[in-house]
Amino acid sequence: MSVPFYVSPEQLMKDRADFARKGIGRGRSVVVVRYVDGILLVAESASPSLHKISEIYDRIVFAAVGRYNEFENLRIAGVRLADLRGYSYDRRDVTGRSLANAYAQTLGSIFSSAGEKPYEIEIFVAEIGDSPDDDQIYRLTYDGSVADEKGFAVMGGSAETVNTYLTDHYREGLALVEALGLAVQALGHDQQQPRQVTVDQLEVGVLDRTRPQERKFRRIVGRRLTDLFDAIDVPNGAADAEPVTGPEPGPPAPKAPPGDVRPDPL
Repeated sequence: MSVPFYVSPEQLMKDRADFARKGIGRGRSVVVVRYVDGILLVAESASPSLHKISEIYDRIVFAAVGRYNEFENLRIAGVRLADLRGYSYDRRDVTGRSLANAYAQTLGSIFSSAGEKPYEIEIFVAEIGDSPDDDQIYRLTYDGSVADEKGFAVMGGSAETVNTYLTDHYREGLALVEALGLAVQALGHDQQQPRQVTVDQLEVGVLDRTRPQERKFRRIVGRRLTDLFDAIDVPNGAADAEPVTGPEPGPPAPKAPPGDVRPDPL
């Protein structure tokens, strides 16, 4: 009779965490910045239709990085939970904290389960309040941990490098165009050599406290986004950075065998 292979619980959790972090690190960053009238979310996205930033409820927005199919399932579940709670009780009973707690329980259960792989995602749940002091930004990691962020936050890609730039340059009371400029510049400083991020690479959304409608989220696209991007004050040196381009053309890569195709994280 063969002896079953033994792995210590500490090593098992470490391996699962390393697996999730590698998947998240392959994605592109998402930046959240508080500005004077609300909360700005900016993401680098390779697809114009596969959104990383979406509305959950009236004052709540969802953003994620990693495997699209995994965080899209959680987004849909969050919308259903919010709709059910708002219909059963009151719209004000739907809060970012309750959604963050629900997501944390789900991610924590999946991470600790031996029967399935951990989710390769990180999530932002942001809620806008009646005043800036009431704004909430929650960051949830692959293992169900929750962090209450203040001012700004970043996840995915080279998050530590981008976060360092934000820490050095963020200040309270930014206007919308200033917050967008800070987020774009931070995304361009994810490498040792700064790069220029172009407007067609961006997905932008805001929770706008000044909107008269009950729903405070709006997606900034088209001419509005172009005008804001053109108004950004680019610091010296960043304007000379090389724009992001694709690799030099080469011989076609060999096709992967059937069943071995793994989608890139967003």
